[in-house]
Amino acid sequence: MNFKSITFFVVFLSCLLVSKAEKVEVVVEGATSIAQTDEDFICVTLDWWPTNKCDYDQCPWGQAGLFNLDLKNKILEKAVKAFHPLRIRVGGSLQDQVVYNVRNNIENCQPFQKQDKGFLFGFSIGCLDMKRWDELNEFFNQTRAKVTFGLNALIGRKESETEKTLWVGDWYSHNARDLMSYTISKRYTIDSYELGNELCGVGVSARIEAKQYAKDMATLKNLVKEMYPNPKTQPKILGPGGFYDKKWFDTFLDASGHDVIDGVTHHIYNLGPGNNPDVVRRVQDPFFLTQIAQTFKDVSNAIVKFAPWSGAWVSESGGAYNSGGQLVSYTFAFGFCALLWHRVMGSKVLSVTHKGSPYLRVYSHCAKKEPGVSFVFINLSKNTSFEIDLFHDLNLNGGIPNFEFKGHKKREEYHLTPKDGNILSSIVLLNGTPLELSDSLEIPELKPKLVDGLKPISIAAHSIAFVTIRDFNAPACS
Repeated sequence: MNFKSITFFVVFLSCLLVSKAEKVEVVVEGATSIAQTDEDFICVTLDWWPTNKCDYDQCPWGQAGLFNLDLKNKILEKAVKAFHPLRIRVGGSLQDQVVYNVRNNIENCQPFQKQDKGFLFGFSIGCLDMKRWDELNEFFNQTRAKVTFGLNALIGRKESETEKTLWVGDWYSHNARDLMSYTISKRYTIDSYELGNELCGVGVSARIEAKQYAKDMATLKNLVKEMYPNPKTQPKILGPGGFYDKKWFDTFLDASGHDVIDGVTHHIYNLGPGNNPDVVRRVQDPFFLTQIAQTFKDVSNAIVKFAPWSGAWVSESGGAYNSGGQLVSYTFAFGFCALLWHRVMGSKVLSVTHKGSPYLRVYSHCAKKEPGVSFVFINLSKNTSFEIDLFHDLNLNGGIPNFEFKGHKKREEYHLTPKDGNILSSIVLLNGTPLELSDSLEIPELKPKLVDGLKPISIAAHSIAFVTIRDFNAPACS
C-alpha cells in the first residue's frame, strides 16, 4: 500500500468513525394519551433586574428589565405575537421588593437602586408607577399575551429577630388590592396572580414558614374572589414559586385549604450557578439531565395527595442560575426552539420509548391542529447519529400487537443544527439554512423539508429534530 493509499484509508476511516449511525427502534403507544399540556405551555419571564445586576464579572441584563425594556421594539413585539398566545410571567427575584404607586402617595417613586447592605439582593425597594403599568399592559394587549403577575409577598412583614432570613407576620394585601382595582378599572386582563418568588423551603434571600404562606394564599384567594366576582374571568392563584422542599410543600399544601391554589409553581435551575465550569458538560449529559424529572414527579405526587384540584407548574426555569451560564445560555446548547414546539406539538402527550442510546431523547405528542403525531428527537451525542424506525403499540386490552410503522405520506421534518457543528454557536440552522431575521425584522419562515415516509428518520449528531407524520393514526389523537 503506497503513501497515497494509506492517507486515503486513514481519512476514509476517520469519516466512518465520525459519521457512524446507530439504528434505534422507537415505540409509540398511541392508544391513549398519558398527559396533557396547556395551549400556552411555552412561558417566558420578564424580570425586574436593573442594568447593574452583575454576576461573575458580567452584567448581561442590559435594558431587558421591566423598568427599562423597550416595549416598542419590533423584534420583541413580533416574537411574542408569533406564539398567539405566549404566557408572560411578570416577576422574578426582585418582585418581593416592588411596591405599586396606585394612589400616587409614594414620594420619590423610583426603580431599584444599588445598595451595599440592608436590602435583599443588594437593591432597594423598587416603585412601579401606573404610567409604566399602563405601558406594559398596552404591550400585553397588543401582543395578545397571557399574563401571570407576581405579587410582592414580603410587604407588611419583618425579618425575624431570632432566625436569619425568616420573615414573619401576615401578608399586607392592601397594595395588591389597589393594583387590582386600578387594573380592573382599566380593563386590563390578568390570567393569574402568583404570590412571592423563591420564599419557600430554605428560601434564597428570604423565606416564609409553610403554614403562614398557606394562610396568605387564602387571603389572596379571597381578595381575588372579591375583586373579580365573575368565576369565568377570575384570575387563577399560583404559588409558591420556588424550589421544591418536600416537608415545606407538603405542609403548605395540606394547610392551604380546598380550592385555594390553582397552580402549584416551582422553579428549576438544575445546572447550578452560571460560573460552573461543568455547565456545558451537564447540558449534554443525559444521566444528569434526567435527575430533575424526579422533582416534577415529587411535586405532582404532593398535589395528588394534598391538592388534587390543582396542577403542577414550572413557573421559572433557566438552567443555570445567577443570570445564566457565561457564553452558554444564549447558544444552541441551551435551546430547543420554543416556537417550533408551539407550532408542531399538540396538547396530548403520548408515551414513547426506545432501548437505544440514552443520548437520544425522544418526545411525542399528537400533532397540532391537523391529524397525525409529532416527535422531538434531541441528540446529545457529539459523534453518533441515529436512524430511527418507528413502531406503533396499540396493544391495549388485547388489541392489535406492536407493528412497524411505514408512512405513505411524506414526513414533515425540521432539523436544527448549530453553525459549523459548534454547540456554543449562537447561530442555528434549520434544515441547513441559518435562522435570521429578514431585512424588515420579520421572524424567518419555519418550513419543513418533506421526506419519503418509507425511509428511516435520520438524526444527526448534536442536533434537534421536529418530525410530524400525518398518516400516523393514533387513536388518542382522533
